[in-house]
Amino acid sequence: MYSILDADTSEGCCSVQLIDEDGIYNVSGIDHFIKDVKLGECGLSYAVVSIMGPQSSGKSTLLNHLFGTNFMEMDAFKGRSQTTKGIWLARCAGIEPCTLVMDLEGTDGRERGEDDTAFEKQSALFALAISDIVLINMWCHDIGREQAANKPLLKTVFQVMMRLFSPRKTTMLFVIRDKTRTPLENLEPVLREDIQKIWDSVPKPEAHKETPLSDFFNVEVVALSSYEEKEEQFKEQIASLRQRFMHSIAPGGLAGDRRGVIPASGFAFSADQIWRVIKENKDLDLPAHKVMVATVRCEEISNENFAHFITNEDWRKLDEEVQAGPVSNFGKRLTSILGSCLSEYDGEATFFDEGVRSSKRHQLEEKLLQLVNPAFIDVLGHIRWGMLEKFKASFDKALDIGEGFSSASSVWFKTCMAQFDEECAGAIVEQANWDTAKVREKLVRDIEAHISSVRTSKLSELTSQYESKLHLALSEPVEALLEGASDDTWTTVKKLHRRETDSAVSGLSGALARFEMDEETREKMVKSLQDYSRGVVESKAKEEAGKVVMRMKERFGTLFSHDSDSMPRVWTGKEDLRAITKSARSASLKLLSVMAVIRLGDETENIEKTLTVALMDPIKSEASKTTSDPLASSTWDEVPSTRTLITPVQCKSIWRQFKTETEYTVTQAISAQEANKRGSNWLPPPWAILALVVLGFNEFMTLLRNPLYLGFLFVGFLLAKALWTQLDIPGEFRNGALPGLISISAKFVPTIMNLLKNLAQQGEAPPAANPENRHSSNNTSSLETEQKSASKKD
Repeated sequence: MYSILDADTSEGCCSVQLIDEDGIYNVSGIDHFIKDVKLGECGLSYAVVSIMGPQSSGKSTLLNHLFGTNFMEMDAFKGRSQTTKGIWLARCAGIEPCTLVMDLEGTDGRERGEDDTAFEKQSALFALAISDIVLINMWCHDIGREQAANKPLLKTVFQVMMRLFSPRKTTMLFVIRDKTRTPLENLEPVLREDIQKIWDSVPKPEAHKETPLSDFFNVEVVALSSYEEKEEQFKEQIASLRQRFMHSIAPGGLAGDRRGVIPASGFAFSADQIWRVIKENKDLDLPAHKVMVATVRCEEISNENFAHFITNEDWRKLDEEVQAGPVSNFGKRLTSILGSCLSEYDGEATFFDEGVRSSKRHQLEEKLLQLVNPAFIDVLGHIRWGMLEKFKASFDKALDIGEGFSSASSVWFKTCMAQFDEECAGAIVEQANWDTAKVREKLVRDIEAHISSVRTSKLSELTSQYESKLHLALSEPVEALLEGASDDTWTTVKKLHRRETDSAVSGLSGALARFEMDEETREKMVKSLQDYSRGVVESKAKEEAGKVVMRMKERFGTLFSHDSDSMPRVWTGKEDLRAITKSARSASLKLLSVMAVIRLGDETENIEKTLTVALMDPIKSEASKTTSDPLASSTWDEVPSTRTLITPVQCKSIWRQFKTETEYTVTQAISAQEANKRGSNWLPPPWAILALVVLGFNEFMTLLRNPLYLGFLFVGFLLAKALWTQLDIPGEFRNGALPGLISISAKFVPTIMNLLKNLAQQGEAPPAANPENRHSSNNTSSLETEQKSASKKD
């Protein structure tokens, strides 16, 4: 029967069969019993009392009166038989501290027969192992008798004691029942003498051959009157004895030796393990058992507290906040939560073996810290990210308002790192020895990387800014200077290049002072800007060199087709076409010589003279061919290839192409001069005029005799004059006879039609007054002028 039997709940007493008559430990029953009596809350403030004695010797009756328990008592009217089977456990009522009492099955019972000795030894060893006080219940008349019932019981107790390696002494209280008129002072020496004889007669291991009884037991003796004959006196003596169990664990009390006591929360497990060892007939090492119990119980307490921590609402809320973003006072809050969990462990495990307790506490702490470490890492990550973003925003803002790069980076670096250290200090968990150095180093690297990135960006932006200024300041002016090539072109380009480069370098050097960079880097950037400046000039020079033929043609066309006043030339035939052509070609050759090489240094060369001799002076050129061609080379004398834009051979080829492409312009000018000369001599020669007069005399006289012919001739003259004016015959023949005839033939019919149309419109107009006639005549003149202009356009 494993259920708990409540005797008197009003008095707080209940009992349970701890071990049944078959030696089976009641695990579920003892667990319920401990919960009901709240034994786990007692810590070390509890005592265990057990009672041994012969069967039917009144053990249960003694316990019930002494401790207020409800153990089953023998019914004398039914005969003397076994009442208590196995081992029963109950809590004493009204005794402080909490006292548990065990009622052992009586010895020397007929029910067990031959098995009595085995279970007797097992139960005795079990009682000695877990009890602070052992009551030996014996009859008064058995004292001094050799074959009394207490002699086998004491031998059993002493024998099993040899198997028990206990660090403390057990109090053995002999209770003499049914005391006679013999005084206790006389009975006690006899009893102690008998006990000593039994102790001396018990076989002992070599280690305990000479060990006295007092090393194992504190022997106390008390006598009680007969319950049946002197009930009132019995109860008075019981009440007096009960007082000795009050505060029994205090120093000097019955259970004063508290060495090796198992904490109350481990009592059930300890009792179970002790019984297992006893059943297996092994020696019981209580110190080792104490460590084992402490290990198991502390492990259980640790696991329970760890499970409670996982479900702790404060921890779960804190973890959720960490996942969502930065958390203030993380370290303080988590320290408090961890401290509460560890304090609960300490409270429950405080009475167990210190070494085991500390070891399991350390393991629990490590498990807890391992559980919360990701949250701590996340918090540091939030802090690091926040500080990095703050640095970026503050640093960029400082640069935007014009603060120096180095000062801004230094100030905000120190500010952000100080705040990072402060916030990390707020995230530190007292129970952990976590280091924030790696996260700090990562933040430092991130900030330095951002500073480097911004520095690179700003320097690149700064360099691009000054390069753009240089490009703008040099590109178009250099192009214009090279396009209008002259003797001082490169001198002007050098001055322009030097002035703009010095200005840009000065500005860049001043801007770089804010970055506090080393001299080598600064010089490198200045040199790069100078190289860029030179590169702009050289690039533009190369670009213009690639268009040199076009530029030469443009210059030749400009100088050839315009006079010194920049007015277009009219080729009348009086111009010195040869001199004009030579002058224009010489100017074009000047442009070729200017574009041949880059002249940004102080070097001197004779490129223009060489080109002039080789290309413009045929006599000297023919003379030079007999020796060597100065242009038959890919390099210029004393000019490195890096400065060469157009090689001598290329110059010769370009000049040949130039002359070929400008030959047509010269030819056109010659043709224009010849056409102008022909257009100026449109009258026939004098002999032709004389022949016309002689041969046409008769026709002339006919006209004089008939005036009507003169009218027709006059009308024909007017018509011819109008056609002459409208068709601009001198102008058309200016470019040659054939082009003039073709143009006149194309405009002849439209001009005749316009004249007839104008005459018809004038004939239909009404007569007008003189002013209006004058106005009409003016309109007619204007119309004739418009027609003349239209005919010219056609």
